[in-house]
Parts: sequence; structure tokens; C-alpha cells
Amino acid sequence: MPYNGYQDYFEKPVILSVALTGGAQGKEANPNLPEQPEEIATDLAACEEAGASIAHIHARDEDGNPTTSVSKFQEIRDAIDNHCDDILVNFTTGGFELGPHRLRPALEVEPQPDMATIDLGPLNFGYDTSALNTREQNETYAREMLENGVKPELEIFNTGHLPEMQYLVEENLLEEPYWCTLVFGMQNGIPARPRNLVNAVDNLPDASEWQCLAVGRHQLPLTTMAMSMGGHVRVGMEDNVFYDKGELAESNAQLVQRAVRIADELNRPVATPDDARRILGL
Repeated sequence: MPYNGYQDYFEKPVILSVALTGGAQGKEANPNLPEQPEEIATDLAACEEAGASIAHIHARDEDGNPTTSVSKFQEIRDAIDNHCDDILVNFTTGGFELGPHRLRPALEVEPQPDMATIDLGPLNFGYDTSALNTREQNETYAREMLENGVKPELEIFNTGHLPEMQYLVEENLLEEPYWCTLVFGMQNGIPARPRNLVNAVDNLPDASEWQCLAVGRHQLPLTTMAMSMGGHVRVGMEDNVFYDKGELAESNAQLVQRAVRIADELNRPVATPDDARRILGL
């Protein structure tokens, strides 16, 4: 919900999402970044033990390239079920140059994920690459998720995406509470500045739960600020391959462990998977 000061946030558990792999950098950026199903699930089990309650999942093929292969997502799902206890699974539908079937894994893998993403608008990456994420596409994704009982995670890369969220609300394609990810520091996204986090939260519908995603060196300060505002946070090597300046992260679990320590210092309880289900209406 919009930021109204520090009311009641001490009692509100903070949901920690971990984005382990992503669809951009790979082992060339950090050799500890997991790409294959067993790597992902093993790392995720340590993240769950550390305190993560949601896993944000991208798939890579055998060569490390992003893929929307249903069979590859099924391998990851099976590995997660073998290695993890109760963590919520969130499949991406994002990605550049991956074709029109990015939603298929979320609807065809068994069991279906608890969540899947909707990127609410255009996003540039690099010099000549852009993902359109049209209103038509997002309406289709929201409708099919609603019909299949998959919770949308609404990824908001800039404030111009907020009217796209409002459109889905007005079309009755989203169920409360709305699960929103506010993204900072991307190429044509919201600049990673503290006042922009407050402004972005203030512009969300009242029935929203939100998490902060900040890339690279912005991850630590903005996620800390988000926890102090009563929000939730996302960490992981999809967004930041470093633990400190010049020091590569040893694992995704290392980033989760730090987020848990910060939450403890701020007197925020860390959400269990059951807490996350309750908060998000799952």
C-alpha cells in the first residue's frame, strides 16, 4: 500500500524474493551464477533455509542461453520440488527476443507455479534491443493467469507503466492484493534515487503489496530503504552479481543472508512461505 510513514511495519513480515539466474548475464559475469536445473535448485534450497520465501525463475538451455522451453522449466520445477521444502515459485514471462510464447511454461508445467510475471510496458536493453510488452499482450497474460489460478507479479520499470496496471485493475483482471515489483536502475527505468522509491510507492493503488528491485550497486541501499518503509525486497544474482565493490557474490544465499540480517536490525520479521501466501492472498 502507499507509504504512510512507519505505522505497523514492525509487525509486518518482510517477504524476501530471490532472483537466482535471470536472462542476461551468465557465468561470464559471475561463475557462481546458477544456470542449469540442479544448480538452481541447490542454490535455492540454501536461499530458502536462509529466509527467502519466493523464487523468481528464469530458464537457460544447455549452452546457457535464455529459453522458454516448457521441458526446461519442468526440469527446474522438478529439481526445486526435490531440493526445497515450501518456497513459492514465480516463473518469469519476460525476456528479449524469446518470441510470443513466454507465458507457456507458467501454464503448462506441472505443478503450475504460484506466480508469474507481467512486464507492464516497454523496456530497452543495450543499444538495439527492446521488449515491447504491449497492453494487448499484458491483458492476455493477466486473463490467462486469472483463469488458471496463477498470481501475477506486476513488474513496473517506470512510472509510465502504472496506467497499464490501472487498466488491468479496471478490466477486473487482477485480484487484490496486487503484487507489484518496483524496478530501479534499469536502462530506461526509474532512476535509483530514494525520493523516487517513495514517489513510486505513493502512486500504487491502495490494495497493493510491493517489493523493491534495484540493480547492481543500487540493490543494497534501496532494498534497505524499502524494508524501513514496510515494503518487501528482491535480491539475487539476476539483479546484482556482486556482494561488495569488486567482490563477486559467492551464492544467491549469501545475498539473502545479508537481507535477513538487515531485516533483523530493522526489527522486521522475515516472512515464511506461509506468511507470504497470507500477505499475498494465495
